Amino acid sequence: MKGIDVSPVVRLACRYMSRLIQVFALYVIFHGHYSPGGGFQGGALLAAAVILLRIGEGRAASQKELSSGATIGLGSLGAWIFGGVGLLALLNGGRFLEYASMPSMGLSAVGLHYWGILVIELGVALAVMTVLVAIFDVLTEDDKSEG
Repeated sequence: MKGIDVSPVVRLACRYMSRLIQVFALYVIFHGHYSPGGGFQGGALLAAAVILLRIGEGRAASQKELSSGATIGLGSLGAWIFGGVGLLALLNGGRFLEYASMPSMGLSAVGLHYWGILVIELGVALAVMTVLVAIFDVLTEDDKSEG
């Protein structure tokens, strides 16, 4: 996208479409533990929203949404969230991701299951979103070594 001047109409459309996609992605993530959807699908939608901004506004302007340098770190955080929930169940004598074995914190087994899955979905969404954006950034970066 080097040297291409994007129309203000395209920029505005990308900005508003990105926000709509982000709202729908949050809906998919938060309803994914009891209806179709979930962390992977919501994360892919969040990545599509960021990539749409990268295409419509340019990489430099879209760094406010998600900087290229933060993608791998945030993707790792998402994987650690997923693994941490499973490890928490293991440390309490259960099997990996056995929510009933997690510390109760005053919640019933159903409440533990609900919150455990929701945290898992958030971790997966974070990992998927940031890794897809990182892949896009790597594939579209200018190669300074060619010359």
